[in-house]
Amino acid sequence: MRSTPPLKTAAADTPSDTWNPSGGVQFLTVPEELAGQRIDNFLQARLKGVPRSRVYRILRKGEVRVNKGRVKAEYKLAAGDMVRVPPIRAAEQAPAPHAGEQLRQLVHDSILYDDKGLLVINKPAGLAVHGGSGVRLGLIEVLRQMYPQSPFIELVHRLDRDTSGAIMVARKRNVLQHVQAELRGGRIGKSYLALAVGKWPRGRRVVEAPLRKNTLKSGERMVSVHQDGKASETRFQVLERFKAATLLGAEPVTGRTHQIRVHAQFVGCPLAGDSKYTGGEDNRAFRERGLKRLFLHSASVRCTLPDGTDVHVEAPLPTEMQALLKKLRDE
Repeated sequence: MRSTPPLKTAAADTPSDTWNPSGGVQFLTVPEELAGQRIDNFLQARLKGVPRSRVYRILRKGEVRVNKGRVKAEYKLAAGDMVRVPPIRAAEQAPAPHAGEQLRQLVHDSILYDDKGLLVINKPAGLAVHGGSGVRLGLIEVLRQMYPQSPFIELVHRLDRDTSGAIMVARKRNVLQHVQAELRGGRIGKSYLALAVGKWPRGRRVVEAPLRKNTLKSGERMVSVHQDGKASETRFQVLERFKAATLLGAEPVTGRTHQIRVHAQFVGCPLAGDSKYTGGEDNRAFRERGLKRLFLHSASVRCTLPDGTDVHVEAPLPTEMQALLKKLRDE
């Protein structure tokens, strides 16, 4: 059920599909081809030059309305929805940051698949998927600058900034809608490699624990297991055991924020290098072994395209992760 109230348009409202940066309050109607797009991405594509942090701020404060109701950033639009956009002063607009040649080359060299409207990128750790508070450029902004001839480039799903590996990006609207529908229906395969601190409990193959997001005063997002949280499930498989850690395969059945990381912590084996959910002493021990990042890698993605093509793409494990595993085997 949709969370917004029924649409009641006042006679004075004059909806359109473009935003005028010099206007006051404006109303944009959602065309059929953009049905299913998140409201934050819809706004970002139209409020050219407005910082992403500003877009999220007007959403949080309720200045943006859909069919006269407040919505969250993850709200998905329907054809015909009316979006109220508040006045945004010219001073709040800023030129979009430009991706340097080195960053463009890094992303170009990380492309694993590019065909039939789908991109699969081996995202480097440390690169956010999109710009936002404290982040000038993300993967999606870099790709849009790399493909200026493409009118449509959107994330199919997301990865945490510190997580590396395969991520899908749609270059066609019908591909985005189709693959996201497959994702919601549980027909998309996403496999991760994770290094858990300590000895993973034998026989523990599934973790079902509800997760709830919390935002600290600093603005940092934290997730915890809570009875009032959203139902969440992760399937784990022990791939290799070491003296101080366990290499796991992980497949999230649901797609909650930080899901694999928090479910591993819940079992008592948080992930190595995780600055949010792993104790400092454990992380120091792995830093001494050369690990300077979260050990979580999106190893492969599997999906079906609208024409029936099966896509299965694997992302090789970064060299620093391979080196750490070798050290653990030698201990």
